[in-house]
Parts: sequence; structure tokens; C-alpha cells
Amino acid sequence: MEKLKALKGFKDLLPGESEHWEAVSAVMRESFDAFGFSLIRTPILERTHLFTRSIGETTDIVEKEMYTFEDWDKKPVTLRPEGTASVVRAYLEKGLAIPTLPTKLYYQGPMFRHERPQAGRLRQFHQIGAEVIGSLDPQQDVELLSLLHDFFQRLEIKGLTLEINSLGCPTCRPPYREVLQGYLEKELSNLCEDCQRRYLSNPLRILDCKKAECKTIAQKAPVSSAHLCGECKDHFTQVQEGLQSLKIPYEVNTMLVRGLDYYTKTAFEMTTRNLGAQNAVAAGGRYDGLAQALGGPSTPAIGFAIGMERIMALMAESTDHKPHLKLFIVPLGETAHHRLFPILYQIRQKNIRSEIGQPNVALKRQMKQADRLGAEFVLIVGDNELAEGKVILRNMGTKAQLEIPLEHLLDGLTDQIRPLG
Repeated sequence: MEKLKALKGFKDLLPGESEHWEAVSAVMRESFDAFGFSLIRTPILERTHLFTRSIGETTDIVEKEMYTFEDWDKKPVTLRPEGTASVVRAYLEKGLAIPTLPTKLYYQGPMFRHERPQAGRLRQFHQIGAEVIGSLDPQQDVELLSLLHDFFQRLEIKGLTLEINSLGCPTCRPPYREVLQGYLEKELSNLCEDCQRRYLSNPLRILDCKKAECKTIAQKAPVSSAHLCGECKDHFTQVQEGLQSLKIPYEVNTMLVRGLDYYTKTAFEMTTRNLGAQNAVAAGGRYDGLAQALGGPSTPAIGFAIGMERIMALMAESTDHKPHLKLFIVPLGETAHHRLFPILYQIRQKNIRSEIGQPNVALKRQMKQADRLGAEFVLIVGDNELAEGKVILRNMGTKAQLEIPLEHLLDGLTDQIRPLG
């Protein structure tokens, strides 16, 4: 019989690691709530045309990477490859617009792309994302970038660089596209096969190609920032001035483009040198035309997505993979186990993560088990303790011991042990 194992590019999140994911999620909620964002949860399965209309049929995601299949009604459905399109669909469908204010939403969950698994890139990956829908103000771009900066500061992740660029708008992008195609036409035979195909359908994507021959050509290409219209130029200037006023460091990267068709004006990435080739930890930009592309009214918007797996890779040095158990009860004998098992339920109701050992197992073996579980405290109870009406509470860090009257056990434990949360 074939040995069962996870699919290629799909990863189990095991105890120890999962606690660190929850810790990041707690920081996310704290940071995003402080900036006035509300949580939204969208389905992982959507009609395929949501993504072909929003992402663009000529992108790698739609052409090569989406998990698409026919539903029972013979209509194609797709496991979401990114979160923004679903959020905007929900915004339009459920009427989430707020009078006089932009709608600020955030999400967290799995995404799916069928690409070659490698370090920092899985076929099921997880993202944290934020979207601000309903504001043209460049100050809104600055606020969103300040949220991104605040989130990573709270996580205490160092060595990150915020890179920004402007992609222009429907007014100035077509002329730039012509200039870019004019330059690339002379180099067409030197481009990779994918970029030769992109030359007509999506030439900006050539600037983002990771193949060496294309990167060399792209480095000498005309840049979008030199072909902005007055409005886009002013918008980009105000974004930079806003970041400077908040003392948020950034770099202008004229080679930065976004791979999805719906981006306009401000585009950005948070990058690191500590993850090898997969150096982008977060990315996003303004997508003022997406709502209209999905059948809604013209609605300005901006957002970003953060890769959870890449956050965890940057935090790997602080990951100990040991469960954070608050209390391990050591029952020395059947009588002690019988007496303490109902009390264990009451201890857990006090939000103290607890486990109990097996009766008739030697004290030394149970203490080793408590240590392997990462217990902060051990409660030792045997026949002598029961006869004297007291228990022994041992701090595994300081090795200090304290006697607690059995009749006041719950109060004594909550005085000494800080509950979870």
C-alpha cells in the first residue's frame, strides 16, 4: 500500500509552529484594529471569471497557475489565487460602501497557485491582506504603507526595505507602453519565450521577469516614472512626502511593477535580503479600476498582501517548537489521580493550559515528561500530600516550590499562574 503523505507543495502546520502563527495573527489583529480595519472572511472557492476579469487573462497566474475545475453545474470554479478580487466582489455584492469614508477591510487565509514548490513558495500558501476601498487621496496610500510598517515593527522583524514606484494611470500608461514596446522590439529575439509572448499582451510584466537575460534588458528599459502624467506625478510626490513626514524609510525602485493587471499609480513591496531569491515579504498597490472591471461603479482602492510563510521564515530563529504548557499535574498513585482529575477540568476552565500524568508512573519520569512539554509549573500530589491536605507547586524555571492547601487549590493556582490570553 502506498504511504500516505501530503501533496507536493502543501504543508502541515504542526504543534509548536502553529503557536507562532497564532502569535503573528494576534499582532495582526492588534495592529490592524488600531488603524480602523475590520476583518472579512471570503470563500476560498469562486467563479473563475472573477479572477480572469480582475487579474487579467494574460498573467502567469491565470494562464498557468490557477486551480480550476468544473462545478456540478458545469461552470468553472477556481481556488482563490489571491485575496483582493474576492474582497472587492464582496464589497460590491454586499454593499459595504461607507458614506463619506473609505471602507477598510483585512483578511487572513489560504491561497492556491500551481507553481513549482521552492523555499518560501508553496502551492497552498497563506496571506494577510488589507484593502482600503473608496479613496483617491494619496494620504490614503501613506496610511496603508504606515500600517504595513507598523505591523512589521510590532513583529520586531529587522532588515526590511520598503520599495515604491508609480505605474501611471489609463491616461499615461498607454503612451509609456508604446515607448516600452519600441525599446523591447529591438531586443525581442533575446527575451525568454514567456517574455516574447508578453511583448504584445503585457509588456510591463517583462520588467518583472526573473530570468537573467531578461533582467539585463529590463535594466536599460525606459522607466514608467519618467512618463507619468501631471496627476500621477503629483500623486507620487505626495505619497513620498507623506512617508517622509512619518519618518518611514523607503526607496524608489523604478523597476518595480506588479504582476496583476488591475494595479495603477502607487505600487510597492517590502523586501528582505534574508530569504534568497524570494525576497518580497509583502506587496501591493493602488487598483482604481478593479471594481469597474468587476461590473461595479468606478471606485478607487489600494491594498497589500503579506506572505505568512515568509514571515515565519524570517522569524525562524526565535521558533522553539515547544508547546507552551502552563501546568503539568503529577499524580503519584491512583488515589491522587482520581482526586485531581475533576479538578483538572476546573483548572482548564480558568484558562490555564494543563495536562495530567498517568498514575503509578515514577516521579522522575513524570518530571521529564513535564519538561518535554515545556510546562511552566508542575503540581505534585501523592498519598502523603492528600493525607496532609496540601499539594506542592514547583516553578520549572526557578525551581522554587510552594505548598498550597488542597481546599484552596484553584485560588492558589490562579495567584501563581498567569492564564493564557
